[in-house]
Amino acid sequence: MTESAMTLTQPAPAAKASPDTQTVTSVTHWTDSLFSFRTTRPQSLRFRSGEFVMIGLPGDNGKPIMRAYSIASPNWDEELEFYSIKVPDGPLTSRLQNIKEGDQIILRPKPVGTLVHDALLPGKRVWFLATGTGFAPFASLMRDPETYEKFDEVIMMHTCRTAEELTYGRELVEGLEQDELFGEIVAGKLRYYPTTTREDSPLMGRITDNLASGKVFTDLGLDPMDPATDRAMVCGSLAFNQDVMKVLEGFGLHEGANSEPREYVVEKAFVGDGV
Repeated sequence: MTESAMTLTQPAPAAKASPDTQTVTSVTHWTDSLFSFRTTRPQSLRFRSGEFVMIGLPGDNGKPIMRAYSIASPNWDEELEFYSIKVPDGPLTSRLQNIKEGDQIILRPKPVGTLVHDALLPGKRVWFLATGTGFAPFASLMRDPETYEKFDEVIMMHTCRTAEELTYGRELVEGLEQDELFGEIVAGKLRYYPTTTREDSPLMGRITDNLASGKVFTDLGLDPMDPATDRAMVCGSLAFNQDVMKVLEGFGLHEGANSEPREYVVEKAFVGDGV
């Protein structure tokens, strides 16, 4: 990360969203079922960290196969980063998982989404709650200095089946903490709580269970959630989202949106998207 990247002035917004082709600059395969990739960024693209865009590849009939993907890179980055699952029979990811540096993808530069600071009321502590590739929007938000300007504490809870599936998130958090410039911004503010559900690891259990039982508060030495000071963002499967919403409501938090900021928000764009 460079100082010039962190202070990047965002380009002017496009007058009209339209299909665009971008070049893949790197691909990393984290597991047999997870990979990330970076692409060039359209000069016209402005977005808020946490938003998503539509990306895709040409289909057999010439019609593009497009799906919603969170932008995992922060809004100051000169490139775009995406984090994806591999679905063997998925219309898009069965093809997308084979991309390599120099290949082209289709990107529709019209970012939207609910996992943005504007959809939350001001608070002191924010919880990022994710399973699997739901980590992607938080990869963007954790690398945005605005997150640490708005909140005194940032708690990243990420749950996967195995420890290997946590690698992308773990390396990202460790990289932030060790970064010469960004390390000073996150120091004492960013707390990382990775857990597994099918493989033994230092921290176990589902996010809902660890919140409802109070285990995460005990493990991190934190007070329980308080709607006066705590805010939350949620990204995962439909079942996960619904279960977490119940837990958050139990703490007295209420769901918000861009048009009506409240104590927590949920990204529903990726549920059942059949990638």
